[in-house]
Amino acid sequence: MERILRFNSIREYNAFNNHETHHPLVSIVDLSKADPRESRRMAYEFYVVFLKKIYCGDLRYGLDNYDYEEGTLVFLAPGQAIGENNPENVYQPMGTALIFHPDLLNGTVLGRHMSDYTFFSYEVNEALHLSEKERQIVQDCFAKIEYETTQRIDKHSKKLISANIELFLDYCVRFYDRQFLTRDVVNKGILEKFEALLNEYFHSEKPQSLGLPSVSYCADQLHLSANYFGDMIKKETGKSAQEYIQMKIINMAKERIFDLDKSVSEIAYELGFRYPQHFSRLFKQRVGQTPNEYRILKDLN
Repeated sequence: MERILRFNSIREYNAFNNHETHHPLVSIVDLSKADPRESRRMAYEFYVVFLKKIYCGDLRYGLDNYDYEEGTLVFLAPGQAIGENNPENVYQPMGTALIFHPDLLNGTVLGRHMSDYTFFSYEVNEALHLSEKERQIVQDCFAKIEYETTQRIDKHSKKLISANIELFLDYCVRFYDRQFLTRDVVNKGILEKFEALLNEYFHSEKPQSLGLPSVSYCADQLHLSANYFGDMIKKETGKSAQEYIQMKIINMAKERIFDLDKSVSEIAYELGFRYPQHFSRLFKQRVGQTPNEYRILKDLN
């Protein structure tokens, strides 16, 4: 069984890093004050954001190295594990961690929209790389959060802390948008690989054995998390990854529908549909005609 060091509370993680607990549900942790430690696989029952002070060229994006040096932000959702067990690797933690428990968000605006911040489900190698100016903004947000955690808890505390966390996360949405744009060459390469993956999929026996290609399947084949892959495709094409797959399915269907030796049901099964009526419904939604209507009209023209 894999050994995982689990942290269930903010207090536990603070103690592990020689950090005083000022607030039971949120903390800004200076990791440089922690004792040197061996590499361990760790899991957290709260949200974690690491601001790492490392050279980011050491991290990899698929087969490519990152090209930012100013720092990285790594986001972890509750229950997510990170790291590896390697007792021979002893290191001194560096950087800063923002940790906050889901209970902090109950009844807040941020709590209602937390699922919008999809980067908490990204893989570590899909981290956010900051410019110097962006890093200063992040540190300013952290300073505001830390200030509130060191004040006496009153009726304003929860609102102010959650609002400042929300502000920080909204900046991260903007910074990720910038990262998608500045890494346009890499993104276009992934888009080309996505297109090639779909072409290969539909010209193989996979639709009959695996069914329709899912977003998670495509992301896994491209060595990306489903959320990062979906967000990148949306930024690059204006369509969700699922919409892009459906568009490809329709284009493939239009090519095959002129083969009059095949019924619409046979074409549906070839494309990976389990039920032909699901194919007909999607086709009509996207084209405005049923497959049979499309076949007849095109034949008349």
